[in-house]
Amino acid sequence: MAGTFSKIREAYKLFKSIDFDKLGKLSRKVDLQQVMEGFSRLDDNQLKGLMKMMNSSGGKKKELPEINGDFYELHLRLSDEDRAIQLKVREFMEREIKPIVNNYWLHDEFPFEVIPKFAELGLCGVTYKGYGCPGKSFLMEGIIAMEMARIDSSIATFFGVQSGLSMGSIYLCGSEEQKQEWLPGMQQMKIIGAFGLTEPEVGSGAAGGLTTTAKRTENGWVLNGQKKWIGNATFADVTIIWAKDVDDGEVKGFLVRKGTPGFAVEKIKGKMALRIVQNGLITMTDCVVEERDRLQHANSFKDTARVLQMTRAGVAWMAVGCARGAYENALDYTRRRKQFGKPIAAFQLIQNHLVEMLSNLTAMQSLVFRLSELQDQGMLKDEHASLAKVFCSLRTRDIVSQAREVMGGNGILLDHNVARFVADAEAIYSYEGTKEINSLIVGRAITGFSAFV
Repeated sequence: MAGTFSKIREAYKLFKSIDFDKLGKLSRKVDLQQVMEGFSRLDDNQLKGLMKMMNSSGGKKKELPEINGDFYELHLRLSDEDRAIQLKVREFMEREIKPIVNNYWLHDEFPFEVIPKFAELGLCGVTYKGYGCPGKSFLMEGIIAMEMARIDSSIATFFGVQSGLSMGSIYLCGSEEQKQEWLPGMQQMKIIGAFGLTEPEVGSGAAGGLTTTAKRTENGWVLNGQKKWIGNATFADVTIIWAKDVDDGEVKGFLVRKGTPGFAVEKIKGKMALRIVQNGLITMTDCVVEERDRLQHANSFKDTARVLQMTRAGVAWMAVGCARGAYENALDYTRRRKQFGKPIAAFQLIQNHLVEMLSNLTAMQSLVFRLSELQDQGMLKDEHASLAKVFCSLRTRDIVSQAREVMGGNGILLDHNVARFVADAEAIYSYEGTKEINSLIVGRAITGFSAFV
C-alpha cells in the first residue's frame, strides 16, 4: 500500500510541474508517445549527456576564451612603452581602417582621408634617428607592420613603401642636405614617397638587368625607361628611381619630383590583390633630374640592396599580420556560426583546422621576432631575411586557405574579411623577392654554391 501512495504522490508532483499549454503546443509538433518510448530506451550515460546538452543551451551564456593570435604571449617581451605603441596602432587600425577597408578594396581606391590620421601616430621612419623620426627598434617596426596587416595588408604596404623603401633610400643613401630636405616632411606624411625599382621585364633580375638608363649631361641626368608595380606612384610627391648609368654601368638612385617633365604615371588596374595600393606603371622619356636630386651615396646596386635588406624583414612581419588577421577572423566566425544545433567551432574537424593555423602562425611569429632581434643586434644577413620571407609567405598561404575553408561559402564574401586576406596573401608571396629567389639566397648561404643563372 505504501508503495502505491508513493507512486501517487510522485505522479501528483509531476502533474503539478507540467505546463499543459506548452505540452499541447509540443504535441502538435512531435509524437509524444514516440518521444517517451525513445527516452525510455536511453541508458544512464546517454540520459546524462542529453540533459547536459539541454542545460547548456539555456541559462548563463558560456564564457569563451579571448581571441588572441599571440598564443605564446610574445608581447610580454616588449617594454611597456613599446607595448603601448603596439596597442595604439591596433586601436587605430580597428577604429579608422577596419570599418572602411572592404569598400575601398572593392572599388580599387585609396582612402586619402586617413593620411592625416596616420600622421598623428608619429611612426613614419620608425627606426631612423633624427629628422623627427621615432628612433625605435627594428622589432618595433616589425610589430607595427604586423598590426597594420592584421587588419589590411594594403595599408601596411602603403606604410612600408612610405616609411621603409622611400624614406629608407634617402636615409641610407642621401646626403645630409637631402635628408634635411625630405625626411621631416615625409615623417609627418606631408610628403608621400614611392620606390621605383621593378620594371615591366625586370623583377628579380634587378641586380644586373635594369633597363632604365641614366645619362649625365650639362643639364643634369636624363632618365629613360619604365618602372612597374610601383606602390603610391599615382599620387607620390617624390619617387626614388633606380637606373643604370650608361657611362660606368653602375646603378644609381634619383629623387624625381612630382610634375617633372618626361615623367608619366599610369595606374595599374585589374589587380586581384592589394587593391587599395595604387600601383603605377611609370614611363620616363628624356626625364631630366638635376645633380642635386641624385642620391649622393647610391653608387652601385649594393647600395640599393642595403635598402632592400633593411625592409625585407618588414615584409615577413606583414605576412604574419595577414595570417593573424585571417586566423582571428576565422576563429571568431566559427564560434558564432551554428550548424546542427551548436557552433561549428565545437566540431573536431574545425578545431583541427584552427589548431593547424595557430601552429603555423605561432612558428611564424617566433621566427620574425628572432629575425628582428638579429637586426637590432647588427647581425642580420641577407639569408636571414630571405628565410623569413620564404617561410612566412608560404605559411600565410596555408593559413588563409584554411581560414576560408572553415567558413565554407561565406569565406568568399568580403563582409567576413577572410576573402581579402586570401587574395592579398598572393601579393605578399611574390613581392620583395619571390620564393624561388629568396630560396636561392638561403641555399647559397648554407651550401657555399650559387645556383643563380
